[in-house]
Amino acid sequence: MTNLQLLSPAEVARLLGVTTSTLCRLRQEGKGPRFVWVTDHTPRYREDDLLAYIEERGS
Repeated sequence: MTNLQLLSPAEVARLLGVTTSTLCRLRQEGKGPRFVWVTDHTPRYREDDLLAYIEERGS
């Protein structure tokens, strides 16, 4: 089994160089990296999905 790394919005925002509110807006608009809801109010980002998003944006 692989080691699944789930990142918080604060961690992802820091890595992308945006604020958490910008990341929230991107999430609401369906424009940011893929995410999963751990609970009704707790989004998390898979490390692989974040890397894929960064790769897409670079090309």
